[in-house]
Amino acid sequence: MRKRNESVTVEHERAAAAAAVPGPLDKGCSLRRSLRLPASAAAEGMKRPLGRRYGLWFRLRKLLLWLLGMYIAIPFLVKLCPAIQAKLVFLNFVRVPYFIDLKRPQDQGLNHTCNYYLQPEEDVTIGVWHTVPAALWKNARGKDQPWFEEALGSSHPVILYLHGNAGTRGGDHRVELYKVLSSLGYHVVTFDYRGWGDSIGSPSERGMTYDALHVFDWIKARSGDNPVYIWGHSLGTGVATNLVRRLCERETPPDALILESPFTNIREEARSHPFSIYRYFPGFDWFFLDPITTSGIKFANDENVKYISCSLLILHAEDDPVVPFHLGKKLYNIAATSRSFRDYKVQFVPFHTDLGYRHKYIYRSPELPRILR
Repeated sequence: MRKRNESVTVEHERAAAAAAVPGPLDKGCSLRRSLRLPASAAAEGMKRPLGRRYGLWFRLRKLLLWLLGMYIAIPFLVKLCPAIQAKLVFLNFVRVPYFIDLKRPQDQGLNHTCNYYLQPEEDVTIGVWHTVPAALWKNARGKDQPWFEEALGSSHPVILYLHGNAGTRGGDHRVELYKVLSSLGYHVVTFDYRGWGDSIGSPSERGMTYDALHVFDWIKARSGDNPVYIWGHSLGTGVATNLVRRLCERETPPDALILESPFTNIREEARSHPFSIYRYFPGFDWFFLDPITTSGIKFANDENVKYISCSLLILHAEDDPVVPFHLGKKLYNIAATSRSFRDYKVQFVPFHTDLGYRHKYIYRSPELPRILR
């Protein structure tokens, strides 16, 4: 009985071993399986990059549609809110350099400059810098505001400088110009319009012009018979011609007007500005230029020069990327043929492209002293 059981056990073990060895049919099936697995793995591998590409294209298309929607929506937004366009004209919210203390002009290398605060109107305060001529720098050390005010009566001409949009009276290129003019023997008085820098108030063309008039009268009350010139740069040329037209109408014109990088009027400047990506947009004038006029912003230099009667000097770089050179030339042609200038000198000085003075570096010209003389 025991032998029979042992033989049965041996037979079962042999049968199990035989089942474990694959036959010809099993070999074929396992081969087909091994061939099938790489094909499915390859298919899955192809799906992954295709899925990635499709996802990337979907995100890119979504971004392009969003940008297109914004591009179309902005004109309507500007039209509905003209204050947006006014902000873009003034750019008074852009303060560059940002971390400077306007109460300390000496931090910008203006060691003989005094900081004032004047009040043109109620609830309006403007910050003013007064840099004395280089000849007075030694005497100016440690002096206070009354000394600087009295110094305006010394035998040196005064330049009232009206800066352009964005930044403050402490902008780098502006500071460099003050230094140049001081070295040439000028008092330089400059200020931030209401809403700029540390000046208090809301910006507007009328307000900016009134601030300039207040500072001019403040200078004249202290400078005696010394010549007073008005220098406007970029948007400041619009303030300058507004001011000088008003001074001529009341028969107290300045001794000369200097316009650096001027335009004809704000509509033509906005249309010609290189950042005006909508200039070819259908209805550009209605969407973008009319809101500027609605906000009371004109800066009509081309109209103002017809009512100005004092010497005029226009400086413009041919490679100016902000205010196109042809606008400065056009303004000169209007002024040169105006009857108001028949008894006064009108001069246009271009600066060649190779000099690289662009929009705000004319102060670097070694010819500037001769030009001003």
